[in-house]
Amino acid sequence: MAISFACPHCGKQTSVADQYAGQTGPCAACGQQITIPGAPGAAAPYAYKPAPSSGMGAGMIVLLVLAVGALCVIPVLIALLLPAVQAAREAARRMQSQNNMKMIGISMHNYHDVYGEFPPAVVSDANGQPLYSGRVLLLPFIEQQPLFDQFDKSQAWDSPANMPLSQQMLPVFTDPSSPRRMPGQTDYLFVVGQGTLYDPARMGRKGLANITDGMSNTLMLVEVKDSGIHWSEPRDLDISQPMPLPPGNHPRGNIVGLFDGAVKFVSDSVDPSIVRSMATSDGGEMASLDY
Repeated sequence: MAISFACPHCGKQTSVADQYAGQTGPCAACGQQITIPGAPGAAAPYAYKPAPSSGMGAGMIVLLVLAVGALCVIPVLIALLLPAVQAAREAARRMQSQNNMKMIGISMHNYHDVYGEFPPAVVSDANGQPLYSGRVLLLPFIEQQPLFDQFDKSQAWDSPANMPLSQQMLPVFTDPSSPRRMPGQTDYLFVVGQGTLYDPARMGRKGLANITDGMSNTLMLVEVKDSGIHWSEPRDLDISQPMPLPPGNHPRGNIVGLFDGAVKFVSDSVDPSIVRSMATSDGGEMASLDY
């Protein structure tokens, strides 16, 4: 960078390199001694230069943007995924419930193989007074032999000796989606009532030969929400008249078991007359449920 100056003696204009700033020498025109303006190593006029960036500010901004974006996106993702997760869980619970009913159906047929008939829905004493449910008789066939041995078969289900046993939760009698508001509740009920295999007026054995409507057309069990019935209690689902199925533990219908061992899911919109026809074991109806 050049330094321009005028000789104070003769006014001669001269330019020299800035490296000579502050030095003294003779003027090229008049020979008088002059000092070149400026100090040795003097800095150039001040100009603003931004400090070098370390990159931390930009990084923090990026992180802040990502965090705000995540806060906005995560609720949306949860809202989109939650129904799918809930549907998957419901499907798993419904499958487990169907497996429970299949196990009960198999135990019914195993009992039939041993005794030549299905267990009664109600076990009564010599005077005809109800004692406990036929589900108690199924205990040895559902891997509950110790519980069966402890149960006093000469007393009622809610006697002081039997009530603590009746309040035990047995997974095979419990729907995974059940609210389970009562200890010992069963979510699977026998179909009983006039015209059913468990008609109180029916005398004699209750075997496969008594199901003349066809085992695949006759209801044996129905899954019910909040039944309020202990598994040992001699009380079940009475379908003596046309009626809709009671609410189940699963959306839009009930799990049912047929006497042929099949387990189905039945829509809650099924006609009450169809439900009644499917409940009877020898009514002569050819009705079938729309699955």
